[in-house]
Amino acid sequence: MKRIVVANRGEIAVRVMKTAQKMGIKTVAVFSEADRNAPHVRFADEAVCIGPPPSSQSYLLGEKIIEAAKALGADAIHPGYGFLSENAGFAEAVEKNGLVFIGPKAAAIRVMGSKLAAKEAVKKFDIPMVPGIDEAITDVEKAKGIASKIGFPILIKASAGGGGKGMRVVTNAAEMESQMERAISEAKSAFGDGSVFIEKYVASPRHIEIQVMADSHGNYLHFFERECSIQRRHQKVVEEAPSSVLTPQLRDEMGAAAIQVAKACNYIGAGTVEFLLDADHHFYFLEMNTRLQVEHPVSELISGVDLVELQIKVARGEALSMRQEDLKINGHALELRVYAEDPLNDFLPSVGTLETYRLPKGEGIRVDNGFEEGMEVPIYYDPMLSKLIAYGATREEAIQRMLLAIKEYKVEGVQTTLPFGKFVFEHAAFRSGQFDTHFVKQHYAPEALTEKNSQEAKIAALIALKTYLKDQKTLRLPTA
Repeated sequence: MKRIVVANRGEIAVRVMKTAQKMGIKTVAVFSEADRNAPHVRFADEAVCIGPPPSSQSYLLGEKIIEAAKALGADAIHPGYGFLSENAGFAEAVEKNGLVFIGPKAAAIRVMGSKLAAKEAVKKFDIPMVPGIDEAITDVEKAKGIASKIGFPILIKASAGGGGKGMRVVTNAAEMESQMERAISEAKSAFGDGSVFIEKYVASPRHIEIQVMADSHGNYLHFFERECSIQRRHQKVVEEAPSSVLTPQLRDEMGAAAIQVAKACNYIGAGTVEFLLDADHHFYFLEMNTRLQVEHPVSELISGVDLVELQIKVARGEALSMRQEDLKINGHALELRVYAEDPLNDFLPSVGTLETYRLPKGEGIRVDNGFEEGMEVPIYYDPMLSKLIAYGATREEAIQRMLLAIKEYKVEGVQTTLPFGKFVFEHAAFRSGQFDTHFVKQHYAPEALTEKNSQEAKIAALIALKTYLKDQKTLRLPTA
């Protein structure tokens, strides 16, 4: 494997390219007209424009990306995450054109791409699942009957999707029809498939996922868990590894379950098995993401492995060189997704020019970044600017390093989730480890952030005044 096309943009494109170049592999960037001057384009050894700014006319054009890969003599395509990373048709087309898809086989993507098919595939392994139905429906009356049997509250989820789209919590029968219609409409708009399924809503859950890796020689590994419970609109914002609540026994059980899920679909490559953990620490299979995850850096830091390097080696047909017993958790890692969003305005996207954009540095700090000062934040794509990662020997040390990094991360021109991250990492519930997926709903409000900023400004002003008054009292001797 001598040349790889990275079929993505932003920080993940740069991140994949760094590992490829470390391995002596040439990289090719694809870009839309909006990204012509983006860092990933300059970082690559070669770059090719594949279309206008909208992703439907550029980053989602699988045929055009394959065509570019063949024209430039590439051996493989790495999809990153998002865009075409979980598109079974694209994975299939890459292979048919004599290229290597750095990811799982199309069959595994198809099975795990449907939540219902995924549940069906893992049934025989006796893995715990949330009570619900094993069929996709669009009939509202049928849904009402099922909900009454399962018992409220229930969760409506899009069969074909993720990221919180097509998801609705329903607490009583009166809400059922309106919430069902909204979920179907949203699912159809987002995924082209309006079918949904219904399951029991798990109260006070934690979102725990297990990083897995499998090769073509029958070897399976897990790289421990990631805690992903701090979410807004069912989408993750803060992740950490390891979780503060898992015991060694529970960690082993969940790791073994994740490997069984991967085996259920003959998985190859990097993937993530997601679970819900209830208040009594019972876990339930949620879904499998058949790609590299946004939050993979925290797993890399605590396990000491480069997951992208393993992806590439597995795609080349190599066997995993390590065994499960070789892997140990070392230290603690946190990640904050730095989005160009306004935490004071319901996390709505904030577009504009990055008038100031300076990254933090220091021991235990890693920034996977896709932007630079002076760049415009495009309206066409996900608004994530970077991933800010902090590592320490202990959770407390990682939190303190994260807070210092947030303070030193300078952004002007757009609003970001940095103030929200500071709010989370300073909050008593987070620091104690006693939180769940309702953290934002229970603890966060724009007013809380505004008040905190106001108090900090007052304290800073008082310190400045005290320093000034003290300075005025200091005897100043005349200079000769």
